[in-house]
This record gives sequence, structure tokens and C-alpha cells, in this order.
Amino acid sequence: MNGRHDEGPHEHDRGLSHDLPVLARRRMIRLMAGASLIPLVGCTTEEEKTTASSSSSSPSSSSAGCAEIPEETAGPFPGDGSNGVNVLKESGVVRSDITKSFGDSAGGTAEGVPLTITLTVVDASSGCGTPKQGAAVYVWHCDRDGAYSLYSEGVTEENYLRGVQETDEKGQVTFTSVFPGCYPGRWPHIHFEVYGSLADATAATSITNTSQLAFPKEVCDAVYATDGYGESVRNLSGLSLEDDGVFGDGHERQLATMTGSAGDGYTAALTVPV
Repeated sequence: MNGRHDEGPHEHDRGLSHDLPVLARRRMIRLMAGASLIPLVGCTTEEEKTTASSSSSSPSSSSAGCAEIPEETAGPFPGDGSNGVNVLKESGVVRSDITKSFGDSAGGTAEGVPLTITLTVVDASSGCGTPKQGAAVYVWHCDRDGAYSLYSEGVTEENYLRGVQETDEKGQVTFTSVFPGCYPGRWPHIHFEVYGSLADATAATSITNTSQLAFPKEVCDAVYATDGYGESVRNLSGLSLEDDGVFGDGHERQLATMTGSAGDGYTAALTVPV
């Protein structure tokens, strides 16, 4: 098992009664916004770009505003107090390097292809042209084996691959991590919650947005061809973004722009309008 939880495409959510209203709201937003939406991602150079999402336009400066990041389920392993354990109130959770466990945990380190995560939080009401300085972002994701610290068998005493950062003057947060594995039923992804301030985040209160970042298939294939990701190759082979229980109704604004390589590590960039 390698600490992996075997769940179907919808078991990762909190249940059908939770997900149907979320997906319905997203579809309504897309119908109202129509073709005028401008998708958003981070910027890269042509030399660095190995693959890019279809949402590679720059943030809009329209005074009419832009759509917020799609709202998604936090899943069953948030660690924010909404489903058991609350890592956000632990000393040490505010950090940029999330590869190691901290505090009173078992002290383990997550292994895998290096991954830098850069999220740029912007004000949707200003047309996505204004960075949200002083907000906070909590990110978490599974390890190379598809296991979630604090919850999955074998890693319940670990709290790695979880951390909080405050946005800077550019609205950015950056985390050092490892590329997550692919477990049965879900496309490879990273969870994140946006808070109005660092104080709100560390008090685990007043979440403003909950969403997920998706990875392009080409990058997943390259990473999973490396040592340690054998199970991910098999699990990814039966999945697609279009059929995923979260990203299936539209993933353009959640698909990261990727730079780097499997040998040297990747950077995943995403603009997050809130």
C-alpha cells in the first residue's frame, strides 16, 4: 500500500451533497462570464518554458473585474481543523520549505522530484491587476506515494508537505516542495486555501477561497518516469483532466505554467484571483 489511500474519483471530496452545489456554482459563473474571461497563469521565459497551460495570458487590468479562482473541495485531508487535526495552529507551520515535518512530528522528509510552487494572489474586483499584499496561502498535497501526512497510514505522525506563507508586495508566495504522486481516482494536484491575513491563517479562521492547482500531463509523464514514482505511472494511465471529478468541468484557470525539467526540478506558477 505504501501509505496510499485508495479512493475513487469522488471519494476525495466531502460527499456528493457538498460537491454538487460547488460544481453548480462554477458552471453558473462560466455561463455568465462567457468567452470574455481571460485565463491567468504566471510568467515564464521561452527558454525556460517546457510546457504551458492553455491559460497563459497575462492578468487583465479591466476595471470590470475578473472571475475568482474556481471554488473547489478541500477534500478529506485538509489539516485545517475542519476534518480532525489542525496543523495551522502549530508553531512552525509558517514556512517556505515544506519538504520536512516540523514541531513534535516524526521528523520525516518527503522525497521526490524538486518542485517550487509560486502562487500570485490578485484582486479579482480590480480586473486582476492589483496584487493582494498581506494575504496568506496555506498549501498541502500528497507525497510521492500518494499519501497525505497527518491522515494516511504510515504518515499520521508526519506533517510534511503543508505550510503557510504571507503574500509579498507582488501578491506572491513561494514554497519549496516535491512533485506529488498520482493516486487512484484523482488527477495530480495541489490544494490551497487563501486567507485575508496571516493571523487568520494561523488561527484557522475566515478562509476566503479554497481551490486546487492542476499539472499538465506532459510534466506528469516526465516526472513519473523517474525513480520512485512507479505507482503513479499506472494510476495516471487511466485518468484525464476532462474526466477528473474536480477539474472535469473546466481547468483552464487552475492549470499551472511549468518551467524546468525532471532532472533539475520544476517550478509551478499560477495566478489566483480572489
